[in-house]
Amino acid sequence: MENKLIATVDIGSHSCLMLIAAFEEGKLVPKLQKAEVCRLGEDVYSEDGEPCPISEKKIKELCDIMVKFRMDLHALGANLQAVVMTEAMRRASNQEEVLDAVEKAIWVRPQIISGEQEGKLTYRSVKEWHGEDIVTVDIGGGSTELSNGETTFSIPVGALKMFKEMGPIPGPEYKKFVKEAFKDVSFKGMTKKQVFLIGGTGTALAMVYLDKQQFDYKAIEGLELTIRDLEAVTTRISNLSKELRAMLPGLENGRHEVIICGLFWLKSLLEKLRVESFKISTAGLRFGLLYPPEPEPEEKPKAKRVPPWMKKAESEEDKG
Repeated sequence: MENKLIATVDIGSHSCLMLIAAFEEGKLVPKLQKAEVCRLGEDVYSEDGEPCPISEKKIKELCDIMVKFRMDLHALGANLQAVVMTEAMRRASNQEEVLDAVEKAIWVRPQIISGEQEGKLTYRSVKEWHGEDIVTVDIGGGSTELSNGETTFSIPVGALKMFKEMGPIPGPEYKKFVKEAFKDVSFKGMTKKQVFLIGGTGTALAMVYLDKQQFDYKAIEGLELTIRDLEAVTTRISNLSKELRAMLPGLENGRHEVIICGLFWLKSLLEKLRVESFKISTAGLRFGLLYPPEPEPEEKPKAKRVPPWMKKAESEEDKG
């Protein structure tokens, strides 16, 4: 496995991500990463909450992206280990149609994974680089996954879903939206820990903050920001016209439309997690898929219950 190029593809609600990497001295090192906007989530969020199909137009766009990814993989001789799909496909009513089309385009059948699986794999990817006793927050287009290694859960809220409901800049309705989103969520065991933000919202935030015109994972990885920094970037972006917003680094290809929703949501999450600062990681689901599964913790043998009459008999034998 050492130095052999291996790859994964993560098909999300807003973007498709391809990772080509290799294990070097036991560490997973990215060699090529590509992101293409697909916005599958636009089709599946209906007003009445009922599952909707992903349109033929979106399927065609998605397959075109997969063909491009396949050409990159073959050109570099990388072994594609997994293709996964997340919240948009969890909700889509025509899953088999989409899976069949993607398989024809990239030659590997995708797997639809649960929010909990997504969160666990994301946590694993960050833990391998930054250690334990952390909380990972992965804000995607259609859902947000949180994990502390022991507890993992998914909230069906993401930047694209918020944009569909509230437009590019949330208004007074956001307060009610957040209250509803957190209604049944418990953050027990996750507060006051080191938070790592993963996903397109985090990467875009870092690129704007650093004024990085090109994605540079070494510059972004582990970047620490405060809530005050977050508020400053949110205000700066919000005050620009949509045309100027689209010219900022990291906000091309439609990201400028959803970024402010993602930043509003991030601040709400940080307040619930009771932290003043957070770090950004470029790791994520696509990395977690490449690590070998961790062994399940062994269950401690349960103590056998001894009936009182047997205890009495044993005691009398000892006396004898």
